[in-house]
Amino acid sequence: EGSWPNHKSLYRAERPRYALAKGQDRLEVRLGWSGTDGLQVAKVYTFRRNDYLIDLRYEVRNAGRNARETYLYTQMLRTQPAAMGNMFTTLPTYLGAVIYSPEKKYEKIPFTDMLDKPLKREVANGWVAMLQHYFVAAWLPPREARAGFYSDVQDGTRYVIGYKDLAPTRVAPGETARLESRLYAGPKEQARLQQLPEGMDLTVDYGALTFIAAPLYWLLEFIHRGIGNWGWAIILLTVLIKLLFYPLSAASYKSMARMRRLQPRMEAIRARYPDDRQKMNQAMMELYKTEKVNPLGGCLPIVIQIPVFIALYWVLLESVELRQAPFALWLQDLSSADPYYVLPLLMGATMYIQTLISPQPPDPLQRKVMLAMPVMFTVFFVFFPSGLVLYWVAQNILSIAQQWWITRSVEAGAK
Repeated sequence: EGSWPNHKSLYRAERPRYALAKGQDRLEVRLGWSGTDGLQVAKVYTFRRNDYLIDLRYEVRNAGRNARETYLYTQMLRTQPAAMGNMFTTLPTYLGAVIYSPEKKYEKIPFTDMLDKPLKREVANGWVAMLQHYFVAAWLPPREARAGFYSDVQDGTRYVIGYKDLAPTRVAPGETARLESRLYAGPKEQARLQQLPEGMDLTVDYGALTFIAAPLYWLLEFIHRGIGNWGWAIILLTVLIKLLFYPLSAASYKSMARMRRLQPRMEAIRARYPDDRQKMNQAMMELYKTEKVNPLGGCLPIVIQIPVFIALYWVLLESVELRQAPFALWLQDLSSADPYYVLPLLMGATMYIQTLISPQPPDPLQRKVMLAMPVMFTVFFVFFPSGLVLYWVAQNILSIAQQWWITRSVEAGAK
């Protein structure tokens, strides 16, 4: 009954410009709307210095003769970028909506799901949000309030996620009612997110390896607090991880060194049985048994370390703290690509050296593929954030040094 404002209604500001004055830590922006039937609504935003959390309240005054009922709803709308980039420039980070509920926890609501079936769910103590790489915008309903979460797609290109009150707010004649919500719109800084309602820290999405990635980020941030440079923090964290896995890496490199030492004898066996694979395999197995070498001994220690390296990759990819963070010289933003391609070229060179000092596969085609891999990875890494490439370069250099030292020790002991 009567007119009510919605998200398309025009509100008027009391002043043409608002700014936090020096020494002022809190600013209210009041917008007003008036109906033709005695209804007056003030929309009040409260901003705080150095804070991305915004308080929103509606003050609904009923100057009419009859009681009125109203519902609060809040929503966010965004369009999917027309060009999502290509396989080189598009990072594998999530872009879309998410919701959180105590029952089902953190759930992604991709744009494709919105097209297939609109979201409609009753939730208490939850929130709704839109995510992109380093940033999140989230509507945070009052605690204990039960809300209806919903999604919508307008014109097939505009995607909406929001919530609305399930119970109406009654406004008697001559009274004023208050309806409140909060909006977080800012970077996914973990220190800030941990001060928000439960689950907001999950918007920093490490995927299935969160249980490994979260401690790695804590350690990275701890190192950064001590040295004040994210680039050096990445390098020191890489060193610590290499030290942690030193026994496993040593076992792997020792196995590789033994295999490398046997390479001439293996080539001789292949030349002896070029057309009889069964006899060749029997001779190879006899050689491994005599020399006490496991051809797969170099793989298992590496496989065990892979989840940690992948988790650290996601830590560096998801950390907004690296955005616009300088390292040294020309690297003034660890979240953007190296403008002069120095790090990607170093990464390719170190990867090529690793290929040369590793045992060569018997198949000539496999050898060519291994030699081509550094070139392919260099092309990929040209477009990667320099913080990620820095980690990979440091990892490769440490691996080369360790492999060289262990190979030299094994070969010296064999003489």
